[in-house]
Amino acid sequence: MRDHLARYLSRVTATRSAGVAWADLSEIGLAAAAFLFYFLVRGAVVDRAADAFAHARMIVDWQAALGLFVEPSLQEWTLQSEAAVLFFNFVYFWLDFPLIIAVGLVLFATSRAHYTLLRDACLISGGFALIVYWSFPVAPPRFFPEWGFVDTLQVYSSLSYQAQSTQPFVNPYAAVPSLHVGWAALLAVTVWMATRNPWARAGVALVFVLQSISVVVTGNHFLFDGLAGLLVCAPAFAIAIWLQRRGYPSFSSLLGRTRQRSERGPGLAPAGQSERAGR
Repeated sequence: MRDHLARYLSRVTATRSAGVAWADLSEIGLAAAAFLFYFLVRGAVVDRAADAFAHARMIVDWQAALGLFVEPSLQEWTLQSEAAVLFFNFVYFWLDFPLIIAVGLVLFATSRAHYTLLRDACLISGGFALIVYWSFPVAPPRFFPEWGFVDTLQVYSSLSYQAQSTQPFVNPYAAVPSLHVGWAALLAVTVWMATRNPWARAGVALVFVLQSISVVVTGNHFLFDGLAGLLVCAPAFAIAIWLQRRGYPSFSSLLGRTRQRSERGPGLAPAGQSERAGR
């Protein structure tokens, strides 16, 4: 078991990948299970509606005091063009987790270290976010039509996060932090590190910018939510880098030393000591 785990850690965190072996497919299953668990846990915490609405009004008061409550104006500008609405709906829905999955699979086959970095950063930030969702629920702007907000995904694209099929995975009061923004930043930074291709770098940078706009103009997040998403993802990315550079190698080395001791057996002295004892 230790040998398999050591080889797994060594391969999945390798700087250069030698392709995809059948044994590596277990990683895809483990990552899928971890993200499924995250979404299920997030969807299970859907109560405290009164607190969620109170916190949303608090955020509006904070932004208004700073002259930053611009979300109604931005969405009103977008609503003047149905094409713009449909475009940002597409960005919000499809250039989030579906894009992360696609890029993750490419990195899995081409740059295992950067795949692991993206996977860990997303999962760690998701864990941080779950704590915030539970302790500080916030209703999204689309729940406040009195301020002029419209749920553009439901009205224009017939995409509702509260549909019967997706309801178990959705928490309507998980507006803070916005991982749409945070994960778009993680994706951009990871791809920027993984390649020097200017088109790939420009593409992920553009996705981050567009996602930061879409979360507001679709009525799903306040500006505060996006900033919170970045603040949550920054330490998660730092931890993921530490795991890549120190954590995984140290753990793999520990497993290797444990395996060597178990192979020598409890009654055998470490290599070198028996020779010195006989002199």
